Amino acid sequence: MRKSLFCLFVCLNICIFIKAQEIVVLDTSMFEKNFQTIWLARLNGWIFHDGNDLKWIANNVDTTGWKRLSPTAISMKDADKNGRAEGWYRLQFKLDSSFSNVPLTLHLERWLAMDIYIDGRHIASLGNTGSNGRPYEESSTYYSHSPILPLSFKPGEVHVMAVHFVDYVSPLNPWKLKSEVDNPFSISLAGPESQKKMNDNLQNVSMFFTLFTSVCAVLCLLFWFLYFQNPAEKVLLFISLGTTFFSLQNCCTCIYSLGKVSFVTMNLALYLSPFFAGLALYFTTRILATIFKTRIKAIFFPFILLVSVLPSAGNYISSIAVYTGPLYLLIPVFYGYLVISSWKNLKGAQWSVVAGLIATFTFGGLFTYQFSKAQYTWPFPYCYVLAGASALSLPLSLMVYVAIRFKEILTDVQTNAKQVLQLSEEKKEQALRQQKILEEEVARQTIELRTSFENLKSTQAQLIQSEKMASLGELTAGIAHEIQNPLNFVNNFSDVNKELLEELQEEAAKGNIDEVKTIATDVIANEEKINHHGKRADAIVKGMLQHSRLSTGEKEATDINKLADEYLRLAYQGMRAKDNAFNTEIKTEFDESIGNINIVPQDIGRMLLNLYNNAFYAVNEKAKLQAAGYKPEVCVTTKKMNGKIEISVRDNGNGIPQKIVDKIFQPFFTTKPTGSGTGLGLSLSYDIVKAHGGEIKVISKVDEGNPGQSGKREGTEFIIALPD
Repeated sequence: MRKSLFCLFVCLNICIFIKAQEIVVLDTSMFEKNFQTIWLARLNGWIFHDGNDLKWIANNVDTTGWKRLSPTAISMKDADKNGRAEGWYRLQFKLDSSFSNVPLTLHLERWLAMDIYIDGRHIASLGNTGSNGRPYEESSTYYSHSPILPLSFKPGEVHVMAVHFVDYVSPLNPWKLKSEVDNPFSISLAGPESQKKMNDNLQNVSMFFTLFTSVCAVLCLLFWFLYFQNPAEKVLLFISLGTTFFSLQNCCTCIYSLGKVSFVTMNLALYLSPFFAGLALYFTTRILATIFKTRIKAIFFPFILLVSVLPSAGNYISSIAVYTGPLYLLIPVFYGYLVISSWKNLKGAQWSVVAGLIATFTFGGLFTYQFSKAQYTWPFPYCYVLAGASALSLPLSLMVYVAIRFKEILTDVQTNAKQVLQLSEEKKEQALRQQKILEEEVARQTIELRTSFENLKSTQAQLIQSEKMASLGELTAGIAHEIQNPLNFVNNFSDVNKELLEELQEEAAKGNIDEVKTIATDVIANEEKINHHGKRADAIVKGMLQHSRLSTGEKEATDINKLADEYLRLAYQGMRAKDNAFNTEIKTEFDESIGNINIVPQDIGRMLLNLYNNAFYAVNEKAKLQAAGYKPEVCVTTKKMNGKIEISVRDNGNGIPQKIVDKIFQPFFTTKPTGSGTGLGLSLSYDIVKAHGGEIKVISKVDEGNPGQSGKREGTEFIIALPD
């Protein structure tokens, strides 16, 4: 019995010992020297369990079935078929007495999502694991941008850190879990000096890359500007392309050195950076070959491009990564060959490029030496100064080369100009002699042209006068026809009054006083109508006399709606006076908000009269074709829009063929039969509108299939835009 109890006691202790997790003891000697940091994710003592169970947050979790696995050892074999890896890590640790009075912070980074719990209490989250019901979201936090989480631990106490993480396989090479690439699964304890050093480092890196990238971008834009101004200079194209790819490479470097970006963005920048660098090296080779005027067989340029770009393939194809690095050594060797082979022929601006190459390799060597040292013997920012000096030496020397080269070209131009000046002096006397002969010939031809011009001017004046007289005749006919209506009323009521007065005499003789009064009342009413229509005729005459008087050329405030309406009626009556059978539907749509505008009313009226006459002529000609269902229609609209007054005169006539639309405003051009027009109406209208600072345009549609039949798609619209 005692033996059985003893065995049971031993077995229980063995089970407890097996389930007990190792306690990791931390001391200050474990701090990383440069940034006072303990990388917890790299320590032994972590245990792992895949899946997700919130019960694993507690300190007293049964860890049976958990396995020892460092967070840095997570791999693709821990992911499911969808490329998702999820699990929990636990670590028991305690601080020794060396941490007394040492403030600590917790730093997390960067491309996976995780929740951190210490002693069952939620401390922080990186990204979103999806446990809270929201979608998964990876973190994009670098160490230098990581959140600072103050911690309060007492030395000697045991603490349990539980980490729930979710990770996915990268969509880019090397197609592993993001936790496997560049060890982004990072949890670290940091001392008081860590954040200061990281901030200083971040400030130095930010300042360097911002300044460096800005200078490169400015040089790139400047070189492209010079190339577009001088496209014949082939070397400027190579310089522009080289600095462009160099600037793109710097932008990629800034992305993965400074920003908080996603894993995909980071790796794209990391892959593209050497590719752009390779293209920049290739075009730099073309630049040097062009500047040094070294003959390189065309077959070598594809080889140079391959050597320049192939190293970037090491980021994509790991099997060739080992062989690509040494290829970069061929570039300075080839540059040295170009300089040495051209040494005897170097002169002027070419020496600035040689100086830039020497400075590039000198500063580059110093930077490589400094950066390769395990401990920084020089101030760390000085490394960036050396890197910047090495990278910018050649672009700046190319800028100096361009400046000196342009000065050399200017000197050559000045020399050539002197030679041209000498030749011009020799030919000057010959030119003077020829000039006298030409002057005599020009004088003779000028007299002939002046005579011809005077004759043409006289003929044009006669034609313009003829056009004006024709317009005046049409205006007069319209006025006469317009006055005829009220005169008819006056005559009719006068005849009626005569009859009423004779009847009044008869009734007065009979002594019918009531009937006399009734007749007298009718006579008075008729007299009022006679007076009304007489005043109407008088107003028509006065208004037309005002519009038809000679134009003084001075603008005055005019009601454009009233002016357009008056001339529309006059044009219609004038057309009716010439052709009693003419009839058309007239529509007006006047914008009453326009009010008065400053114009020369006589000129604008003449212009409108020309457009109305053309519209009536067009619909009349189409009506003569007797198209089925055709109804002549002329529409006049005014509206105010965009600070201008628009007047539209639209008809549904046959329209103007597109091939002659551009000619209708030319003087003496007309589509009317001979004797029906002078061809000056639209030309004068165009000049009147332009004199008012306006515009006139025409929109015409012609039914090419069967003109005059459909009556739907045909017609012409003149649009006049006058300033408000």
